Amino acid sequence: MIGIFEEQLNDIPVLHVVEAAKEKKALPTVVYFHGFTSAKEHNLPFAYLLADSGYRVILPDSQYHGAREMKEVSSVKKQVSFWNIVMNNVVELEEMKKELDKKELILDERIGIAGTSMGGITTSAALSQYSWIKTAAILMGSPKITTYAKTLVDSFKKTGNLPVTDEMIEELYDELQQYDLSLKPEKLNNRPLLFWHGENDAVVPFDHSYTFYEDASKLYENKEDIYFIKEANRDHKVSRHAVLETIKWFKKHL
Repeated sequence: MIGIFEEQLNDIPVLHVVEAAKEKKALPTVVYFHGFTSAKEHNLPFAYLLADSGYRVILPDSQYHGAREMKEVSSVKKQVSFWNIVMNNVVELEEMKKELDKKELILDERIGIAGTSMGGITTSAALSQYSWIKTAAILMGSPKITTYAKTLVDSFKKTGNLPVTDEMIEELYDELQQYDLSLKPEKLNNRPLLFWHGENDAVVPFDHSYTFYEDASKLYENKEDIYFIKEANRDHKVSRHAVLETIKWFKKHL
């Protein structure tokens, strides 16, 4: 029987999805980050299927999302905080790993990460920081986070609704460069990496992930360890095919 446990990992609200009888045993573990304005429970179908294959899955709520939503934070404030949320996710990923390590719940250091949209962006940023990530999946996320940030800022400026100064924007760009996987693809170091993206995505540009994949694949000794799945006529919504392929990826590489 698969159990779904509401927990706190270092004060981060998570859903811990695992075969109930193995809850306290060391298992290969996947942390899956949700998208912008979503929440941890929206990824339960993925977590259930992976847990049913013998994995532990951790679904955290990002800052201002799900159990961490704050009524005083407006939708505009949340949008402006997008990149801070991403960077905070990366910091909290390490905090969650330390808690899992302390409880001896990760089998043989086998830990992977994945995410949807903002969660996919988080995944790419985390790969630039942590060598202990064994494998990852980026679903409709951009590894070119500085470029994507500039695109979003330009879009906000056209509406005249950007409550930050130019100086603050430049500081953000400088900070994002430290997390920008496209600026240091060598950090992948041949780790297995899966991409999925719909070709008609109007939210996160398809070409960001695909052109990065084309360049990064040249660095891989084993070309099968980096793989891109694209779906024609698919917009900014993860398909069942994408979910099943992501599960297959972790079963193969973790």
